[in-house]
Amino acid sequence: MDTRPKVSSLLNRMANYTNLTQGAKEHEEAENITEGKKKPTKTMLTAISMSAIATNGVVPAGGSYFMISRALGPEFGGAVGLCFYLGTTFAAAMYILGAIEIFLVYIVPRAAIFRSDDALKESAAMLNNMRVYGTAFLVLMVLVVFIGVRYVNKFASLFLACVIVSILAIYAGAIKSSFAPPHFPVCMLGNRTLSSRHIDICSKTKEINNMTVPSRLWGFFCNSSQFFNATCDEYFVHNNVTSIQGIPGLASGVITENLWSNYLPKGEIIEKPSAKSSDVLGSLNHEYVLVDITTSFTLLVGIFFPSVTGIMAGSNRSGDLKDAQKSIPIGTILAILTTSFVYLSNVVLFGACIEGVVLRDKFGDAVKGNLVVGTLSWPSPWVIVIGSFFSTCGAGLQSLTGAPRLLQAIAKDNIIPFLRVFGHSKANGEPTWALLLTAAIAELGILIASLDLVAPILSMFFLMCYLFVNLACALQTLLRTPNWRPRFRYYHWALSFMGMSICLALMFISSWYYAIVAMVIAGMIYKYIEYQGAEKEWGDGIRGLSLSAARFALLRLEEGPPHTKNWRPQLLVLLKLDEDLHVKHPRLLTFASQLKAGKGLTIVGSVIVGNFLENYGEALAAEQTIKHLMEAEKVKGFCQLVVAAKLREGISHLIQSCGLGGMKHNTVVMGWPNGWRQSEDARAWKTFIGTVRVTTAAHLALLVAKNISFFPSNVEQFSEGNIDVWWIVHDGGMLMLLPFLLKQHKVWRKCSIRIFTVAQLEDNSIQMKKDLATFLYHLRIEAEVEVVEMHDSDISAYTYERTLMMEQRSQMLRHMRLSKTERDREAQLVKDRNSMLRLTSIGSDEDEETETYQEKVHMTWTKDKYMASRGQKAKSMEGFQDLLNMRPDQSNVRRMHTAVKLNEVIVNKSHEAKLVLLNMPGPPRNPEGDENYMEFLEVLTEGLERVLLVRGGGSEVITIYS
Repeated sequence: MDTRPKVSSLLNRMANYTNLTQGAKEHEEAENITEGKKKPTKTMLTAISMSAIATNGVVPAGGSYFMISRALGPEFGGAVGLCFYLGTTFAAAMYILGAIEIFLVYIVPRAAIFRSDDALKESAAMLNNMRVYGTAFLVLMVLVVFIGVRYVNKFASLFLACVIVSILAIYAGAIKSSFAPPHFPVCMLGNRTLSSRHIDICSKTKEINNMTVPSRLWGFFCNSSQFFNATCDEYFVHNNVTSIQGIPGLASGVITENLWSNYLPKGEIIEKPSAKSSDVLGSLNHEYVLVDITTSFTLLVGIFFPSVTGIMAGSNRSGDLKDAQKSIPIGTILAILTTSFVYLSNVVLFGACIEGVVLRDKFGDAVKGNLVVGTLSWPSPWVIVIGSFFSTCGAGLQSLTGAPRLLQAIAKDNIIPFLRVFGHSKANGEPTWALLLTAAIAELGILIASLDLVAPILSMFFLMCYLFVNLACALQTLLRTPNWRPRFRYYHWALSFMGMSICLALMFISSWYYAIVAMVIAGMIYKYIEYQGAEKEWGDGIRGLSLSAARFALLRLEEGPPHTKNWRPQLLVLLKLDEDLHVKHPRLLTFASQLKAGKGLTIVGSVIVGNFLENYGEALAAEQTIKHLMEAEKVKGFCQLVVAAKLREGISHLIQSCGLGGMKHNTVVMGWPNGWRQSEDARAWKTFIGTVRVTTAAHLALLVAKNISFFPSNVEQFSEGNIDVWWIVHDGGMLMLLPFLLKQHKVWRKCSIRIFTVAQLEDNSIQMKKDLATFLYHLRIEAEVEVVEMHDSDISAYTYERTLMMEQRSQMLRHMRLSKTERDREAQLVKDRNSMLRLTSIGSDEDEETETYQEKVHMTWTKDKYMASRGQKAKSMEGFQDLLNMRPDQSNVRRMHTAVKLNEVIVNKSHEAKLVLLNMPGPPRNPEGDENYMEFLEVLTEGLERVLLVRGGGSEVITIYS
């Protein structure tokens, strides 16, 4: 029965979809906003990117975290989201502390609990007051948020009204100042600003009982309070003390002085450029108003930036919005337009109404600590004080509302396991546990009280969030994924990229070391999420980018075969499964991981015999089993299972079709069929030989591990021992390269490489050893070299084409003795000539194509049969001409003679070796010799604990050139 939903029911569910979390009953009512034609804007870059992402589908709870994680993946989303959560939480503490400072300094100074008459201890007492009152304010705000978002919204309306009234009061005061500026005197000595905190009158003298006496200011600049015999500061003597209007008003033209920047270093006296002053220096007096910090454009940007971090406030509460796709873009862009107008207009009004010396006076020393903006506003300074207080309270409340919802969204995605508990909520959807953690972190910030050192990192967290919002939008736009269909049309990848670049630049311009600290924190969270294995398939842009990059790389690989310098074994590991679909020889995967060390391509393949339609479930189960084993053995690669009617056909399909484009395997790894002699079923070893034939036909390298169960695991490490290489025929350099690759792994790292080569009696063994050592030196491989001499009759199986291979090997060694010029000329010639030779090894019957078979003899040759026939043989055949006249029985005798002799030499030299690498013979073309071929290999490797038979793919895999 078809259980798929009907179209009508599907459309009904989509139409009634809500992005609220289950149980959430309180959310904002959607405002009816008439949508007209919008004009694109080149400002508000992050808001534009966020609007595009927010309108590209439903945005549940989580806001910016949800947008980044679904666009860039769980690792980026979790790292940036958690940093943004911490920034929002500490920002709540900063807003609360700001509200407390206004409360204690301007509203109710008498409410201070801790006081001190000592000026040095006054600041410490103030911090203690802020800790106590800050904690109380935090508890009240948390209770409001705990009750529900409905009450937060009611308070938000009240706070917003106070802020609007405050802003209007500033505009009204600025207009009023054009015809009736407020009385706001500032005392000046020449063009230098004086502090009014310790002087009683802005004059050098004062009248008392009709007598002129020195003022308190006189005492600060002269060494005596008497007019006569007093030594005064030179600048004080030559300049007059005057009083100027601190707020001259809109019509004063003071904006001409304040229009251009004038950054000062720390400790510089604040001066009025247009005031008269004698050209004398004088001494630096503490009664001057000094610059408290070296100013610059980047510093001012860093100070201003926290005022615009509220653009994510709406998106953080996306789960409480009825239509987040509609509310987030409109609300955010209108908020930015409004606040940008307010900020910029206030900057212009302040510059047009207030003297520059007052604007530079950070602590109000020249105006007795009075609030300059409050003095400018109309009708009363209290409007600004109350508005500022409620503004900071509202910002803190919004942060305490948005931060828990952000944490809840991260916890519900289960990408950070230990945060899972914070995903729970009350019946009405309020994130209770997340709110408690947020309150605890905010309390920590309040107890710190002075967040001057923490604030820059918070700005970095916000900037990092904006950066990744822009990156997400740019990436989705450039990839042109089919699902990228935002309703908000006024975006472009260039705008997003510009916003991303500006965010990154601001991070390092503001504070490069805090930027690095923030990136390190985010990076640690990223790696933790990656380590925990957050396997979430959200169709993110990073996955799309990976697919695009993979496609590009694969197309590049198609341009030609890899250069010899870049050749590395790309493995196809053939595994055999038992009846329970378990891997019979897991150590084959262990060996593959040791050989690859995480580099290059590894494909693990296996075959299930049967019908695909009937065995599909078994294939999936077997694939999962192999993947788990690959994970346990730390094999980074892919699994490929084939269901075929016959095992040999399935293996052939794997060898032919695995990989994609230029990313294909070039080496097949398989195990030796142990116990093939005792097996009554010959299919096992016949499948083995068939696989060897298919691999050879495909021009792939082949590695056959014998006694694979004795190979070391990844936890075993050899403290000493040898890896012995028996270089009998040249195979393109595989025998040289493999031990080098194995030694990169910790298991084989402490083993030494020994290379044995076979010389005939007429060869110069001493020279061969020197040549081979020189060859290894140029290959940059450290190995011990040994030449083993054998009689021609003992290696008679190496005639004809094998002799050509030995000639190639000798030619390469001889090549090392040429001069550099000759070597450069000969190198390519040798390579071209030898690359035409098809690698044929011990035991091949290819040379027997010229033999005339007068009778068909099928005989299984064992070591015992060989010893029995040895006494009947008159002498060994030598040379190619004798080989042409040999009968099949003589050929088998010759092969067994070679196998036994070689085995004796190998066992004598390498019986204690940790691993022995041997050239692997090619299979006979005549299938009737398959069993003899198996017996030959068995005899050749008898008595060796771990053997790796190696057969090259016919191409050079190692070079002496850089």
